[in-house]
Amino acid sequence: MRVALNLLHLVPGETGGSELYARGLVPALLAARPGLELIVFAAREGAPSLASEPWAARAKIETVPVNARSRARRVAAEQTLLAACVRRARCDLLHNLFSTAPAFPGVPQVTTIHDVIYKRFPETHAGLLARGIATLVPLAARRSRRVIAVSGAARDDIVRFLGVPTERVDVTHQGPGMPSGVAPLAELELRERLGIEAGAPIVLSVSAKRPHKNLERLIDAIARVEASPAPVLVVPGYATAFEVELERHADRARARERVRFAGLVDDATLEGLYAAATCFAFPSLAEGFGLPALEAMLRGTPLACSDASSLPEVAGEAARYFDPTDVDAIAAAIGELLSDTALRSRLAEAGRAQARKFTWEATAAATLASYDRALESAR
Repeated sequence: MRVALNLLHLVPGETGGSELYARGLVPALLAARPGLELIVFAAREGAPSLASEPWAARAKIETVPVNARSRARRVAAEQTLLAACVRRARCDLLHNLFSTAPAFPGVPQVTTIHDVIYKRFPETHAGLLARGIATLVPLAARRSRRVIAVSGAARDDIVRFLGVPTERVDVTHQGPGMPSGVAPLAELELRERLGIEAGAPIVLSVSAKRPHKNLERLIDAIARVEASPAPVLVVPGYATAFEVELERHADRARARERVRFAGLVDDATLEGLYAAATCFAFPSLAEGFGLPALEAMLRGTPLACSDASSLPEVAGEAARYFDPTDVDAIAAAIGELLSDTALRSRLAEAGRAQARKFTWEATAAATLASYDRALESAR
């Protein structure tokens, strides 16, 4: 089987969980099926970093001459250049890993649609981006033999909002992010960098700063947690247009001293944050999968998270759940984790066990089964 992978959207460090999905899935596919040929099509920004991956010698990486940061040009390339490249490479199948797909690929295609959060929370995107997503994602669903959803919750939304028959959607849970192999930054240095006094509990929330992530309510909640010294919420993640308003919200909530927006951090700092955090808080209103929750459990960081969307599916019995629309409930969950050592210990152990259930080997096996179904339906 010769499979083309559409990674035109990949911009290293700027594509969030979708990038981790792509980088975790490709080597797992190669390991799962001997004889599988993968041709990876990436834009100028993504191709060099993919070529440096350990698995690069076992796949063919082709650069499509387009700037991935220009959405208009990327979309145009996906609809024209990509299809021509796939046909020229004589591929049996095209797998689109980033929710959109060419309308006329020339071969059977499978598309991973990570979520349809834009349907639930249209304010997350605006302008041309919103209109583009509203057009391209349903188009991908219609023009694909199979649709891959990364959770049962995501599948239900794809069926409900995009009208895809349930029997045409395959659920393939994600695996965890790839281990960085980098030693965590020492806690003392971490606290000095972020201006957090010794002994103050750190509440970590790795999150994109977008409306559906519900960070405003998390900020309100951290302001209500009664503890001495007061806990400090640390929110690392790439910058978005909503970050300035979040900072203003922290000021209005009189919580500015309790919040650190850490920006995009390196691997050592991120590992240091997981190690130093007393707990991890994830109040998201909607998630396609919920990779940050899995990453916290994997590291044994006690998890308090929303009871909405895919998060109970991912966290199982290993989280202290709360209603994400109730600020007092969020504050109570965080306060309980900060004060209850036994609960933290139990959730840390349960989290590691739950995280072990999600592997890239399982993701690859389910993905290959989706490929087989797509090719069988084409025949």
